[in-house]
Amino acid sequence: MSIDLDLTVVGSINADITALTHRLPEAGETVGGGRLIHSPGGKGANQAAAAAQLGARTRMVGAVGSDASGTAMRAALQGAGVGTDDVAVVDSETGTALIMVDARGENQIAVCEGANAHVSIAGRRFPTQETVLTQLEISLDLITELSHSVEGRFVVNAAPALPLPAEVVERADLIIVNETEYDLLPQLREARLVAITYGAKGSALFERGRQVAFANALPRRPISTVGAGDAFCAALTIALASGYSHDQALAVANAVGADAVMDPAAQPEFHPLEHYLPSTTSTETET
Repeated sequence: MSIDLDLTVVGSINADITALTHRLPEAGETVGGGRLIHSPGGKGANQAAAAAQLGARTRMVGAVGSDASGTAMRAALQGAGVGTDDVAVVDSETGTALIMVDARGENQIAVCEGANAHVSIAGRRFPTQETVLTQLEISLDLITELSHSVEGRFVVNAAPALPLPAEVVERADLIIVNETEYDLLPQLREARLVAITYGAKGSALFERGRQVAFANALPRRPISTVGAGDAFCAALTIALASGYSHDQALAVANAVGADAVMDPAAQPEFHPLEHYLPSTTSTETET
């Protein structure tokens, strides 16, 4: 199934500084022998880059600083095929994420929001034919504004976990979280459609708290899990908006996430979405 979808991602753009180490340090401890990687990141930019490579016509609404990192982050998005006309250049430093990843792919992340505090949708329209995907690395006030402005499909990746305004939960066509975030946000039990990722155990979809689909994860020994959730979000959003069944969409999103964990960067390269569709998928389940 080919993709014919207009997608706008409203969210964060960060410069990632990643240290690959054999293990994560304890509090107050220094761990040596690491390898340093500079790469583009930010949940919004990661999702936009993945979506464009998966085949959606993708534009990014965000903000970067007028520094060298900002120029590099815009170039990375453009290189992935993302439209950047709505990425503002503001008088602030570009957002930065400091990341540590151990030999098992586990990570610790500290984010400095920088220019992401200045993301705005003033004067922008989100017409009915357009799907909008956002995350919680921008202000909740902006997320609320989006819930009233988006005319078409509205998807929220509720990460990092923060209590959502009631109107956002009710308006969202899809909310995506991992199992920890779901436990922290009991309000999601009443949401229209929620996708939950369970790491190596797979992922599921819930309608108003009732499971309607599940897909197993693909077995992988991860290099890094930093970009996996964002790749999953992009793939699931595109698949559901393109008419894939619940089970097909989960299976495709799991496969895209499995690709992502094999790359230390948060914005790896992907095949078109249809490449990840299994030849057979299980029927949708209800429990």
